[in-house]
Amino acid sequence: LIAGKIPARLVLYFLSWSGFLVSFMMRNDMNFALVAMIPNNDSTLNQPNNGSQTNLGGDTDEQTSLVKSVIISSFYWCYVLSQVVGGVATELFGTKSVFGWSQLATALCSLLMPLAAELHYTAVIVLRSIQGFASGLTWPAMYAIVGYWIPLNERSRFMSSFQGFSIGIGLTYPLCGYILSEYGWPYVFYTTGSLGLGWCLLWYFLAYNTPREHPRITEEELNYIELNVSKNDNKTIKVKVPWLQIISSLPAWSIAITTFGRIFVHYIFIVNGPTFMGNVLKFNFETNGFLSGMPFICSYISSVFFCYIADKLISHKILNLTNVRKLFTALSQIIPGLLIYFIGYIDNIHILLTVWFIAVIFITASYAGAMANIIDIAPNYGHSAGVLAFCQTIHMSASFISPLTAGFIVTREDSIEQWRCVFEISAIISILTYIVYQIFGTAEIQPWNKNIQSIENVNEEGQILCNPIEDLHKRNGPI
Repeated sequence: LIAGKIPARLVLYFLSWSGFLVSFMMRNDMNFALVAMIPNNDSTLNQPNNGSQTNLGGDTDEQTSLVKSVIISSFYWCYVLSQVVGGVATELFGTKSVFGWSQLATALCSLLMPLAAELHYTAVIVLRSIQGFASGLTWPAMYAIVGYWIPLNERSRFMSSFQGFSIGIGLTYPLCGYILSEYGWPYVFYTTGSLGLGWCLLWYFLAYNTPREHPRITEEELNYIELNVSKNDNKTIKVKVPWLQIISSLPAWSIAITTFGRIFVHYIFIVNGPTFMGNVLKFNFETNGFLSGMPFICSYISSVFFCYIADKLISHKILNLTNVRKLFTALSQIIPGLLIYFIGYIDNIHILLTVWFIAVIFITASYAGAMANIIDIAPNYGHSAGVLAFCQTIHMSASFISPLTAGFIVTREDSIEQWRCVFEISAIISILTYIVYQIFGTAEIQPWNKNIQSIENVNEEGQILCNPIEDLHKRNGPI
């Protein structure tokens, strides 16, 4: 009875949203737990350790800081490498297997993390690398299932389920803060790992690669999906991706370079934020968790707001598309770049936190800027995926270069002078990479994309994907 009232597509939406939420909780728990796992003598005051012994530190403060940055960045080395593997694996085994097994592997690694921390930091690095590789498979796997389940006119709405990741980041830090205060750091990993296992059970019983495999789908919904999906997919023609033209395209390079700068700054807030708040601002675990997580809850709302404003500027012809993209890219990099520079020089803690929140919120303006620009320059199906793969290979490297840079510079985590240096470098990178986009960025469709004119469904989907609000979430790929 219930199965007949709840559409199978709605269940898939929930599984996608909750899957990315849990995935990002298991990804980011380490950022916060490390504050307690390798505490400094001068770190957060008056807090119980409540945790088991770890073997993570080095002989000196410099070595300990480097170990922490390698532990954090090890996740992202393999995360970047597994993007292509995820696409190939999904073609061979299907989304249910790839997404499910990747989440299971990540969850088991979380559960084993306290044991690994007792053994040696290399064991932690190995587990984090496995988690990174497994998590990298999730995005291409979930993208693939959309084509089987979701008709074209519903796809933009379905892609909003991918925003579960931002809620996951926002919830992880407050939860970790509470657990660290009450139970100790090992229970952070037991909690996120258990949530991952619980989600895997839901996925196993409720997820199916195609509508026809689903045992509880109604005949009416099955016919609707097959009629509308087939109508679109039957027209699909595989096209050869012009890799040489993409690699030599200045607009594509400008997107990749400016997004590198944006991710570099973003990961300072995501990865190093809890450490800064604990060791410099001296917040206890619970306050640290709340203040570290709330900006990311707010950023979900701000991303929708920025794209709404961008759509109005375009629809009312106040600015042309290229200038809209450059304006919102500037908002996402110039403002956070300037603000993160000043954070190192602000003594008033209330003003500092206000500036911190504003910087994180403005970063999301990129979803109406360079993040959307990929579809602008290459709306044809296949070509946009090629541009995305090219850009992602470059800009996602910032996800591990950023924490490594911070770890190399900050050898005393309570030293505001060393953090000031990190903030200054981040500001320079953010602003300089934007200048490249300001010079070479454009929203004009590139000549190598115009070569395909005969694929009917390509043009139809291109029109939908070009809408900056409706397809916000499809353009918002992994961070």
